[in-house]
Amino acid sequence: MSEKNGRRCLLLDGQGGGIGAQLARLLAKELPAGWELLAVGTNVSATAAMIKAGASRGATGENALIYNAARADVILGPIGMILANGIMGEVSPAMAAAVSGSEAVKILIPTSTCGVYVAGTEELRLEDYLHRAVERALAVMTAE
Repeated sequence: MSEKNGRRCLLLDGQGGGIGAQLARLLAKELPAGWELLAVGTNVSATAAMIKAGASRGATGENALIYNAARADVILGPIGMILANGIMGEVSPAMAAAVSGSEAVKILIPTSTCGVYVAGTEELRLEDYLHRAVERALAVMTAE
């Protein structure tokens, strides 16, 4: 897919990439025409898990995240991706700034592991959050 013509859905994750992999698995089978599913992990294990689960391409590390966040149309990942030193320190302040400063629509999965609680968020199982995130992402992708 040409970078100029396609739209980009960027999956972000760290540690073992479990959340990103589940998002990739759910999105890959329903991705609208013209969209590419990309993955960026804070480490190679996270990136590999997302690619194995269905992302078409992937990259690893701070520069890859900063570069791709600026070019994404939709970004999905755990809430720790917008927190400096989030995900046990795997998210640098520059990475968090790149994600939060991106013009992309950001769909974040709430997790309590980073010590952040979003007021008004229902207490759900991770699987339910993931399904809701995918539904929201698909709604954004097909609204245009």
